[in-house]
Amino acid sequence: MADKLPQNTAELLSNIEHEWKELWRVVGRLTPEQVNTPDDGGWSPKDNLAHLAEWMNALMGYHMDRRPAHEVMGLPMEITKDWDFEVINPALFERNRGRSAEDVISEIKRLYAALTQKLRSMPFEKLLEPRHADDPERRPLLAWVLGDTTEHFAEHRATIEKML
Repeated sequence: MADKLPQNTAELLSNIEHEWKELWRVVGRLTPEQVNTPDDGGWSPKDNLAHLAEWMNALMGYHMDRRPAHEVMGLPMEITKDWDFEVINPALFERNRGRSAEDVISEIKRLYAALTQKLRSMPFEKLLEPRHADDPERRPLLAWVLGDTTEHFAEHRATIEKML
């Protein structure tokens, strides 16, 4: 998680937008061929963007709206029940691998707009409440927001940047 947590919605949105713009700065340098070219791990930049879109969707539906993970992610319950990324991420990858870059880019931009609107309309104090009532660390919902936005954008930007 980030070293210094944002103190209000404006600061949170500014941090998210900064990482979002940095991600698109790197994506904008790719040729159409590079967007679809897999790296050594088998993921293309398009696959990285689809992954980010999936997790923004999960952030909104599962973490923020508290709907069942399998319902939000459109995956069988046995895949999401243990919240194991080594199981969930390959399933999401397989589902998205045949999509066009244009479709993925359209979706991630739509989800980003929906997420930022949702964050604007939510009282910041709600983001400071524990995400899980039984969490002994009492980690706030804000931790998941940052994990699926600023931190995730930076992580996948670095992955995509290595391809340039």
